[in-house]
Amino acid sequence: MKKRSYLFVALSAIIALSMLLAACSPTAPSVSEQEPQQPTQSNDSSLSSVEEAETPVTISFWHAYNADVEAVYLEETLIPEFEAANPDVKVESVLVPYDQFRRKLLIALSGGTAPDLARVDIIWVPELADQGALANLEEVIPDFATYSEQFLPGPLSTNLYNGKHYGLPLDTNTRVMVYNKDMFAAAGIEKAPETMAEFLNACEKIKTLGDDKYCFADGGTYAWAVNPWIWSFGGDVTDESISTSSGVFNGANTVAAYQFLKDNIDNGYMHPGMLGGGVDSWGGFGTDQIAMLLEGPWFPPLFGGQFPDKEYGMALMPAGDGSSVSVVGGEDIVMFQQSDKKDAATKFMKYLLSEETQLKLVSVGQMPVLKSAVESDTIKNHEFFGIFLEQLTTAKARTPHPRWSKIEEIMTNTGSAILNGEVSVKAGLDDAVSQIDPLLPLE
Repeated sequence: MKKRSYLFVALSAIIALSMLLAACSPTAPSVSEQEPQQPTQSNDSSLSSVEEAETPVTISFWHAYNADVEAVYLEETLIPEFEAANPDVKVESVLVPYDQFRRKLLIALSGGTAPDLARVDIIWVPELADQGALANLEEVIPDFATYSEQFLPGPLSTNLYNGKHYGLPLDTNTRVMVYNKDMFAAAGIEKAPETMAEFLNACEKIKTLGDDKYCFADGGTYAWAVNPWIWSFGGDVTDESISTSSGVFNGANTVAAYQFLKDNIDNGYMHPGMLGGGVDSWGGFGTDQIAMLLEGPWFPPLFGGQFPDKEYGMALMPAGDGSSVSVVGGEDIVMFQQSDKKDAATKFMKYLLSEETQLKLVSVGQMPVLKSAVESDTIKNHEFFGIFLEQLTTAKARTPHPRWSKIEEIMTNTGSAILNGEVSVKAGLDDAVSQIDPLLPLE
């Protein structure tokens, strides 16, 4: 799913032919609470109103791209390219760590200092739209009905709230099982597990390599980590209408999924970092401590930079009673209602969503969302996108609800309590349902 100081300076000119002084005023402070720089005033009467009017408009774009690869490519290649083609617009790139993003965004919104554009987790769009924070792109983009037809329907649907589109898909992804070929060979495992039974059998063999060897690792009990297991076992968080979690999140299939994870933790098959203590999963995978991970299309280019000689394979999520189901990820690009530079922001948005730019982002592991890009030779001949596109055919999105963040917090705390042995699986899920159900009604 992963620095910069935050500074937003907006210049607006008020010029009268009879005045010799041009004054500029900065915007309110950014969420980093740094004082904005004061632009230098000019008494040069030689500046014409035409020259002043041509001052580029600066828009802010917040994102959580990987700092080492994706953000570098954005700032050193894409933004300069856009600015060269659009000299009337400057783009201020602001990298915000994912674990801080939502909080800082909400602070900025409350203070009236929201960015013009942001690349946000697809699951945040309903919440932000429900708060009235996002611009309705059907109103901002005159030809939206035809323009939106170029996007893959699944990613596009993550921007729909109450019948209106409050964003556009920027990239999409899912998670597949990445396996350590050296550890598999050492344990006598011939192929990646295709079922939950085969996964369990592989874990038993991996454990024979040593007490410090683990079959699988993930970073916690949040939805991104546990939902693939819940869905593959045939469970879910709520019913299809998102009206109740009773009988679903505490139903037999979801109980079976959590019991499976609990048993694997107790047997020492899964790394204890899943309990919430954190784990350097890539480091453990690269040094033959961890045999399997669930990872997205960012893994090959980024992991390859750290462990260029490490051999691994990729396979679908092991299937349970609910088939092989992983989680739909990705980011949407949204425009904030507070922005007074919507025309300039639209230019940059459309640039990022052009086929040319979408295919350029493939080089840093970003999967495109345009129908034409997915059907291009670049994608068809790509070295590893095929397995992700196959997994996407059965992958599911996390519950699209304005209160999803609160629901996920309940899931995270419940999962941690279950895996740590503080509560039984059924009792923990029953309690979670009692907390989730009151959050679902929107009236």
